[in-house]
Amino acid sequence: MPTFSDLARAAYCPRQLYYARRDDDRGPGERTRERRELAFRYPALADAPPERLAALPVDLDPPAYRARLRALAGRDDWPAIADPDGRAVRLDGKDCRGVAHKVSEAPPVPTFVSPGRPPDRGVWAPQRVRAVATALALAWEREQPVERCRVEYPASAVVRSVRLTGGNRRRYRRTLRTVRRMERETPPRTDDHAKCGSCPYREPCRGKTRSLRSRLF
Repeated sequence: MPTFSDLARAAYCPRQLYYARRDDDRGPGERTRERRELAFRYPALADAPPERLAALPVDLDPPAYRARLRALAGRDDWPAIADPDGRAVRLDGKDCRGVAHKVSEAPPVPTFVSPGRPPDRGVWAPQRVRAVATALALAWEREQPVERCRVEYPASAVVRSVRLTGGNRRRYRRTLRTVRRMERETPPRTDDHAKCGSCPYREPCRGKTRSLRSRLF
């Protein structure tokens, strides 16, 4: 059964997932873990002195970062963001499995914490697929509808939501079919040259894939 991160990687480039599986290179690195941990420290970070924030892996200068945290604290769902009901919740859905970094209740909403920077609007397309997978897995376990998944970018103090719209569900199902086909055949090289530049599998692939780990994990 594919993991949430498998689906995100396949949504970006199926060929990249093929090599990651082959090399058993599918887990997050230390940098990813450090940046994710920020998502569980928002209240403390909001009061941290500038020199402490400057030493952390955040993407803004201390005044701007604290201003973003203050804006987050004004959200209606701030309690669920700052102090979720569940942390690192293992989910086994109908079609995929993985970990929801946070889960809030009443209503149930899972969270995926990204170590990267957010786009100007919304979330990156591979993360959208991962968010839908996470929400559907939670819905399967709870046997009740889950309408959305939060995506947090703690290094930028940004929180956004992905709703389970028809379009997002279709994108998820297409990606799931792609991953399932990989059990029978090697995916073709991508034609998107922009994905190739920093891909760790560029040499064995000799094709056109690019790994932006911050958009996937």
